Amino acid sequence: MSPTIACVVPCHNEEAAIGKVVRDLRAALPESDIYVYDNASTDRTVEVAREAGAIIRREHRKGKGNVIRRAFADVEADALLIIDGDDTYDASRARDMVDLLFEGPYDQVIGTRRETVDGAYRSGHAVGNKLLTGAVRSLFGNDVTDMLSGYRVFSQRYVKSFPALSREFETETEMTVHALNLRLPTAELTVGFKDRPAGSVSKLRTYRDGWRILRLILNLARRERPSLVHTLVAGLLALVAVVLGTPVVIDFIRTSTVPRFPTAILAAAIMTIATLVLLVGYILESFMYMRQEQSRLVHLAYPAPERAPRRVGREEGDLSVPTQDALSRS
Repeated sequence: MSPTIACVVPCHNEEAAIGKVVRDLRAALPESDIYVYDNASTDRTVEVAREAGAIIRREHRKGKGNVIRRAFADVEADALLIIDGDDTYDASRARDMVDLLFEGPYDQVIGTRRETVDGAYRSGHAVGNKLLTGAVRSLFGNDVTDMLSGYRVFSQRYVKSFPALSREFETETEMTVHALNLRLPTAELTVGFKDRPAGSVSKLRTYRDGWRILRLILNLARRERPSLVHTLVAGLLALVAVVLGTPVVIDFIRTSTVPRFPTAILAAAIMTIATLVLLVGYILESFMYMRQEQSRLVHLAYPAPERAPRRVGREEGDLSVPTQDALSRS
């Protein structure tokens, strides 16, 4: 049995581009099911996508993260590809990305963007992507160079272990951190990136969505690296306590008296808070490990992506993949 492949295309008012995206995906992956998830569009996105041969699904709660959450829950496939419906990514590379996923096997293949038209990647977005990707690489790992790419392929075990909590454009950040935290095998493939076609308008708001992504990174750091975050906070509090308390200690050594009781009490209270913050960080670290173990077990419940199903040999427990010669003889 051949592996099943599904393409998910989140869309909001992409009448000008969605038809070409669906046709390009169909040409690259003729065996795949192509789902266009309409996200409260007010133009002819649904009609154009249906005419191009896509399966239409709807998610009325606005936001790309809400669409991904719904699609990952509904769609069953051995390989699931997501691509934006604005025709900025080179959909003809879909076959290469899916093949790479199976050949690895990998749990995630990311299409890293390379401009094919000058100005396609706005300078503000490029700088923001580098800064945010650098922050994630520093906190979680160095396996990704284009964290905000919306062109990806996932294994079934990735999809079913991914919690999908984000609501809007920060969903790519959540995907990246999920793979880094569970140390899931990830590959990157360079894909072309061009400007939107005429009549298509970007829904990405540079500063607002950039702030949402940065806030998500900080929240993920607090949730996924609690010992690091709490150690930093406890260290700052301890430093304040030492600065306040040092003169009090010096006076006590010199005069055997404590003339500044309020300062001494304040320094002692801040140091106590620092200790409690540090302890809470280590407790949360234990809960984080438990949560990662649960996600890992869900991940392991599904087989690795592969081109051909495994078969049982003559001897019990002899699992092998049939060779081309064996297939031709059969």
